[in-house]
Amino acid sequence: MNNGDGKRWNGGGEEDEDEDEDEGSGGGPDGWQITYADERSWESLQEDESGLLRPIDNKILYHAQYRRRIRSLSSQATTARIQKGLIRYLFVIIDLSRAASETDFRPSRMVVVAKLVEAFIREFFDQNPLSQLGLVSVKDGVAQCLTELGGSPESHVKALMGKLECSGESSLQNALDLVHGYLKQIPSYGHREVLVLYSALSTCDPGDIMETIQKCKNSKIRCSVIGLSAELFICKHLCQETGGLYSVALDERHVKELILEHAPPPPAIAEFAIANLLKMGFPQRAAESSIAICSCHKEAKVGGGYTCPRCKALCGLTLISSPHLARSYHHLFPVVPFDEVPPSFLNDAHNRSPRSCFGCQQSLLNPGNKPGLRVSCPKCKQHFCLDCDIYIHESLHNCPGCESFRHSKSAIASEE
Repeated sequence: MNNGDGKRWNGGGEEDEDEDEDEGSGGGPDGWQITYADERSWESLQEDESGLLRPIDNKILYHAQYRRRIRSLSSQATTARIQKGLIRYLFVIIDLSRAASETDFRPSRMVVVAKLVEAFIREFFDQNPLSQLGLVSVKDGVAQCLTELGGSPESHVKALMGKLECSGESSLQNALDLVHGYLKQIPSYGHREVLVLYSALSTCDPGDIMETIQKCKNSKIRCSVIGLSAELFICKHLCQETGGLYSVALDERHVKELILEHAPPPPAIAEFAIANLLKMGFPQRAAESSIAICSCHKEAKVGGGYTCPRCKALCGLTLISSPHLARSYHHLFPVVPFDEVPPSFLNDAHNRSPRSCFGCQQSLLNPGNKPGLRVSCPKCKQHFCLDCDIYIHESLHNCPGCESFRHSKSAIASEE
């Protein structure tokens, strides 16, 4: 029996070893391991005061980060009078070297950056309708201009999506030399900016990059860099010399925050942009049956176009529309940050707090009729939910409570 048992156990051990060898020869983790690794579910948990794991409330966490950013910007604006440029000329340099194919960002750095650049382009023109943007890619040690400076978001996005290939090394100097040739021709009233999305850990340059950085500084070009791998001295030195911002992304969400922070116009340095009066024209809509050659697309257009009020053709006059001009000024007069309503105020029976948001009219009460998180405008004292707080400061740029109060006040004055 002992021998039989021994044989049986040895046989079982041999079978287990065979199974382990079969699993080891599979060449990778199991399907359930891949699923958990892709979802990264452990990142959505946090430990509470009692030591238990609780899911993170991403909505409240995002709102808290957003409010800290709004308050820091507001404090900077109140401590000093900040000038902001309404007419910006920005080049976005995208690193498409071999390092952009790394998969630390899912599915790869290149795919994540491409999606975020597309969102940034649309947000940039939404907040800066009088500005222009261009795209430059860097791979195989060569910088290539995907799009020149222009105001069409769709053309930029189309050109970017058609050139998504990673190869070779990156050259920061070649990219800066290329954009310097374009930006040095910009008039003095324009703000010259460069945003670099850098994935590589080195730069393969044909010459002295310090001379290129000095040229950008002398041409008053503000260079900012967002690193996707690790901090590099040359990138930090570039930003310090030109007055830009240098940041290193931690994850996909952090990359999005860092990129979108460059959509609003940055504070202008006095000697970088001289305040000048700029002659502009408001174009007139042409007749539906008219045929003309579009100066932007270099092709014939039938009806629905706009003509220059001065020459009716092409004279170099800057053309704008009144809605674009009005939207550009909200950066100069931003909405003040809303105040968080303390729980003690909401729990006080003597205070009649509103039950619904003044903006979206959604209920501000949690299950059980308990008051939830809310904010209030320091001027009109109206209460808003967290989503409306973000929408008002980032998209609407006007407080509905203050606007309704101003409208009702003017209506009463007109009746009297």
